[in-house]
Amino acid sequence: MNLERHQRPAAREVLRRMGRQQQEEEEKEGLVVAPPPVKPEGLFGTRHVLGLMGFLGFANVYAMRVNLSVAVVAMVNSSAIPHVNTSTPEACPDTGQNSSSHHSTQDGEFAWDENEQALILGAFFWGYVITNPLGGRLGEVVGGKVVFCVGVLVTAVLTLLTPVVARTSTTLFIALRVIEGLGEGVTFPAMNSMLARWIPPFERSRASSFIYTGSQVGTVISMPISGLLCQSSFLGGWPSVFYLFGALGVLWCIAWMFLIHDDPEKHPRINLDELTYIQHSLNRSATSKVRPFPLVHVLTSLPFWAIVVAHVAQNWGFYTLLTEMPTYMKNILRFDIAHNSFMSALPYLVMWLFSMVVGQLADYLQTSGRLSTANTRRLFNSIGIYGPMVCLVLVGYAGCNRTIAITLLCLGVGLNGATFSGYINSHLDIAPNFAGTLMGLTNCAATVPGFVAPMVAGALINGKETVGQWKLVFWIAGIVYLVGNTFYIIFLSGEKQYWNDLPDSNNGTQSEGAYGTFLGTDEVDRGTQGSQSATSQPAKLPEIF
Repeated sequence: MNLERHQRPAAREVLRRMGRQQQEEEEKEGLVVAPPPVKPEGLFGTRHVLGLMGFLGFANVYAMRVNLSVAVVAMVNSSAIPHVNTSTPEACPDTGQNSSSHHSTQDGEFAWDENEQALILGAFFWGYVITNPLGGRLGEVVGGKVVFCVGVLVTAVLTLLTPVVARTSTTLFIALRVIEGLGEGVTFPAMNSMLARWIPPFERSRASSFIYTGSQVGTVISMPISGLLCQSSFLGGWPSVFYLFGALGVLWCIAWMFLIHDDPEKHPRINLDELTYIQHSLNRSATSKVRPFPLVHVLTSLPFWAIVVAHVAQNWGFYTLLTEMPTYMKNILRFDIAHNSFMSALPYLVMWLFSMVVGQLADYLQTSGRLSTANTRRLFNSIGIYGPMVCLVLVGYAGCNRTIAITLLCLGVGLNGATFSGYINSHLDIAPNFAGTLMGLTNCAATVPGFVAPMVAGALINGKETVGQWKLVFWIAGIVYLVGNTFYIIFLSGEKQYWNDLPDSNNGTQSEGAYGTFLGTDEVDRGTQGSQSATSQPAKLPEIF
């Protein structure tokens, strides 16, 4: 009896101490403690609201970016520019199906030749290239919410000012496009930093596919609407394009600031089950600290350079189509401006639909264990780049066959949607702590084709816009595609790199992970010397299979 009486208080004391110790650990880590992550019930959570608003944000961003590609056809006085298509045997014949529309469509007010048009279209990227790295780092330090919103708002305001500035001075118009690029340059890196905080690893392919393909939906919507507005008398015709999409951009910014928060822990309406699921999936604490960026380690990392090369190759082909296709459709295939905008948007509709299917498939292959992360990226990036490579080259040989040319363009751009489950996710795979900055760096390099590719195309077709010259444009893009993806599939990695979780240089201990691990110093030492499961150490050549 006495022994039993003494044991009960001891047991209660042990439980009391264990509970207090657990509570102290929870408070110290700032982590909601729960069993292994179980996906919360319900189809729609706060991370899905982020996805929807991000999707609409990129739709707005790209609508404001590409509307000039359509509007410029109505803005330019074609009769004031020398062309040789009408007298060159290689040019497609006019079937006469658009003759009625020629009488109703007036020439524009600007006498810009092909080189000047290429300069205006490419000026955006001179600013865009500068702020990409800044946007990624600001997203990690300040938070992606404000950075992303400011980028969209700057673009929207300048879009509203476009008609006035274009009529004032061509030089001022080019400067406006540069500043517009400065604002929009932060958007992709800032969003990537938010995805690192919000999206569990096995949801990344479909989440990034949905959010980033907002850009394709923006293209699909803006091109036909822009074409119709240019033909109308609403607000003066082509100026209404910029007024409409600029106003929509401002309205989106207001909704974004009310609905979105930087971190799950800061969201006032998040469900506890969803918060627990996100935190445990990412091994993330509420008291995360911002790490110093390991620049030297990044610049000597082959997986990082694999992403850079793939991103550059992708953007060369994509921007060739994005900025030059409306001109190709009008001057080579001889569609009028309304037909031009609808048919130019069709490939991006196919791309959006295909990327949605691929995102679901990619996450399924990973979660079911059928493919590793690295092989998932290899497979879908190859579909998304080698496929368009073949289609682009064949478009040049389709000649004036409109049906074949449009089919190949739709197929090529559509297949390109698979890259949203490829290299786009590699930043998050190799270094989630620096996903925003890495996206900023690779997108900075990949922006160079944004102004180089249109300038190359402009130089090749200036004054001699024929099927033969467009073949050269497509062949160049195809070769860049080939080299870029081959480099990527050889040197990419699907594992976190060692420099994602470097020890804090101030005290020699592992700093608390922003979106990574809570390992202590001893565990880090064991992990880096023994097991490769958490991070990948540098290697001469990564395994391909």
